[in-house]
Amino acid sequence: MQRIVKLISLMGLSFFITAWGFYAHPLINKQAVFSLPPEMIAFYKVNIQYLVEASVNPDRRRLAVVDEAARHYIDLDHYGDSAWMKMPRYWPDAVEMFSEDTLKQYGIVPWHVNKMYYQLRDAFMVQDPEAILRLSAEIGHYIADANVPLHTTENYNGQLSNQHGIHGFWESRLPELFSGKYSYFIGKAEYLDKPQLSIWQAVARAHLQVDSVLTIEKKLTDEFGDRKYSFETRGRQTVKVYSKTFSEAYHKALNNMVERQVRHAIKLIADFWYTAWVDAGQPDLKRLIDFQPSAELLNERRAALQQWKESKVKVRPHETEADKY
Repeated sequence: MQRIVKLISLMGLSFFITAWGFYAHPLINKQAVFSLPPEMIAFYKVNIQYLVEASVNPDRRRLAVVDEAARHYIDLDHYGDSAWMKMPRYWPDAVEMFSEDTLKQYGIVPWHVNKMYYQLRDAFMVQDPEAILRLSAEIGHYIADANVPLHTTENYNGQLSNQHGIHGFWESRLPELFSGKYSYFIGKAEYLDKPQLSIWQAVARAHLQVDSVLTIEKKLTDEFGDRKYSFETRGRQTVKVYSKTFSEAYHKALNNMVERQVRHAIKLIADFWYTAWVDAGQPDLKRLIDFQPSAELLNERRAALQQWKESKVKVRPHETEADKY
């Protein structure tokens, strides 16, 4: 129930225009494609429109799928001071320490990203183009969410500090106004030795910026007073929004934080896609551009993959299949 209330409280704000999911996610997934190596980029570029459109699917099903909402955030401050350092990185350890119900109540985004890494790797291994694209689009969504500071705190919408609406302001209004000037040159995708630790590093980095997100907004609110909000026409509706002057002042005071987090998300998504492909044995993706494998062939490949898993072979140098979630 708390997860549903959390989503509704965001959707019900008169000045909540879009979610990070419905503006920045398509942009982030699209940009991640251009960091891929030549062996991958052709397949991803041909399907870039799908990766853009499917990037928001996890948000679309948040109210319809049980436990979906918990996959988008983690309320680290619920677990005490410096939880970003102390929380168990692997799911079995976290369940043992806190219980699965507690974890799902306060968010599971870093563990879910790791779970999806294995699903994407498996899709590469069986060479299922439909699954590769679906999982690539959706893991991109969760990785991007993990890079939003307000996705890492119980005060996710400023409701505990009388800053209601700051969630949509930071992750929607600011990118909407300023992302056209961001730099998206982030270099090439790199192999992640420990994907689970990499997503936790992203969560920790985002969480350490929560105080700045809230403190700076509160200071500017005191300075701007009634000039904080304005009204804009969207279609046939006139809606209350954060004024452009207030938005510009906040964006500047954050010292490029939103741009940095967008860039971090793009790079990490490309890294996860690349790592899953490498760990799957670097299958020839060019063959999959126009290839539609039969259900029989996919079932044969899935059976072979399951047999390989059951052989107890280590799937990465540092962990076994049992550690994956």
